[in-house]
Amino acid sequence: MARSDFGSVTGWQNSRAMISNGALRITLKKNALSVAGGLVSNTNLPEGSAYELQFDVKFHSHFDWSRGGKVGFGLGIGNRNTGCSLPTDGAGGTLRLMWYNTRNQVYFRPYIYHYGMSGPCGTTFNKSYPSTGTLKKGKWYNVYMYAKSNTGNNPNGHVKVLINSTTLIDQNILWTTNDSKRLINNLSFATFRGGKEDWWKSDTNGYIYYDNLSVRQIST
Repeated sequence: MARSDFGSVTGWQNSRAMISNGALRITLKKNALSVAGGLVSNTNLPEGSAYELQFDVKFHSHFDWSRGGKVGFGLGIGNRNTGCSLPTDGAGGTLRLMWYNTRNQVYFRPYIYHYGMSGPCGTTFNKSYPSTGTLKKGKWYNVYMYAKSNTGNNPNGHVKVLINSTTLIDQNILWTTNDSKRLINNLSFATFRGGKEDWWKSDTNGYIYYDNLSVRQIST
């Protein structure tokens, strides 16, 4: 399924993906976290200093929010740090998206790895969408992401994420300090619950839908 569209794909599991009413449906397995319960895939991109992407995402009408998880497509820089592996060597970064449930509100938040981050895992910059109210099941959300590499030790990189044309984050950033690792080289796809602790789990299978993916290299 994925290789016919993207070519150099790793990690894709057809058993957890299907086409439903023209959209991609991903299954999140009950009582499982990370790749054991969802799908994590990576696709090589031609190296570039600026990329943008867009996609639509929808949670099934009976989706159990649980505590939250990673959702959708993202971009990787250099060594593409994830998994609470902080890029202390200045050689990698990633831009991804989460959904998170405070028990009072469910929202999207950015999930970013970059040089100088405090950890212990991805940085959210205390940003969330919606700022009030909560995400809705059965509703399509349009996600726009933009990443630009920085140079040297200069915080002249950029990160921008819009949800339904509303700004989630839009600011300069120091992605890397190693210029040999400064370029964007990866399209990621992450759909899973977690977190590592059991409270991220759900006792039911869940479904998340995707459509209308576009990826564009803006500069080399």
